[in-house]
Amino acid sequence: MSYLSETVTLNNGEKLPLVGLGCWKIPNEVCADQVYNAIKIGYRLFDGAEDYGNEKEVGQGIRRAIDEGIVKREDLVVVSKLWNSFHHPDKVPVALERTLSDLNLDYVDLFYIHFPLAFKFVPLDEKYPPGFYTGKENEAKEHIEEEQVPILDTWRALEKLVDAGKIKSLGISNFSGALIQDLLRGARIKPVALQIEHHPYLTQERLIKYAKKVGLQVVAYSSFGPLSFVELKNQKALTTPTLFEHDTVKAIASKHNVSPSQVLLRWATQRGIAIIPKSSKKERLLDNLKINEALTLSDDELKKISGLNQDIRFNDPWDWLTNEFPIFI
Repeated sequence: MSYLSETVTLNNGEKLPLVGLGCWKIPNEVCADQVYNAIKIGYRLFDGAEDYGNEKEVGQGIRRAIDEGIVKREDLVVVSKLWNSFHHPDKVPVALERTLSDLNLDYVDLFYIHFPLAFKFVPLDEKYPPGFYTGKENEAKEHIEEEQVPILDTWRALEKLVDAGKIKSLGISNFSGALIQDLLRGARIKPVALQIEHHPYLTQERLIKYAKKVGLQVVAYSSFGPLSFVELKNQKALTTPTLFEHDTVKAIASKHNVSPSQVLLRWATQRGIAIIPKSSKKERLLDNLKINEALTLSDDELKKISGLNQDIRFNDPWDWLTNEFPIFI
């Protein structure tokens, strides 16, 4: 028996589950099985990206579930993200076609601009996903070569793909308020969602308030704070105490007889923010999916968790290689 997450209605009328499975860092060798098993449990939202390097396996898990009659394609919300190397209008459709081919799908439900950054294009047969690679010369210098492509040019290329039926909804990820405001001034098709790093160490309350004001659904990634970045040897993450062991989070979890992870997830969803946690354990996957009925935090508890904010950002392009991208300064 499966359990389905409650949904929210986006500004274009499409539905988005409040709880989905994040596909970042799911190893290729187990990814297809994890996606398939998540669908059997009741997951309907799968948050992936070109940069994650596992879209073929995500697609294999989806196809298996569809072929077995567990779900229909229209039951699923499949998400991907345009990587920085494909911002030029001529390369946007190239990147999407690769994503659709890897996923073995005719369309994606939601396609984000992953970062408001335009890197030099890297041919698919040279390196895919390219990550920070923009050529051997730049790789040796640990420097990313950029392209001078305005965000609106990239957006207009994406709008054409919506018109073509290959994308249902467009979103933005890792955008600041000023960038969102500027995009909205020129966009013909409005973004439906804003995905941001969001956890009690980085609450971004003003950005969330603004996003809601202009009709964007906020989606949180890295809901557990530093935990997502420890294995990446992120220095901030390595020196920041885990939220699971924070006295405030532990006390609230103990009071409700739930885990600290459940407290952190419910803190987000209870405030209307969608979440995309990753887990390899079936029991944890189900706990995450049922978080809204398993726990209700008091207003005082919500305030205490929000009060842990220290404006610590673990995913900051300023720290990438030698470029010092000024997205969040």
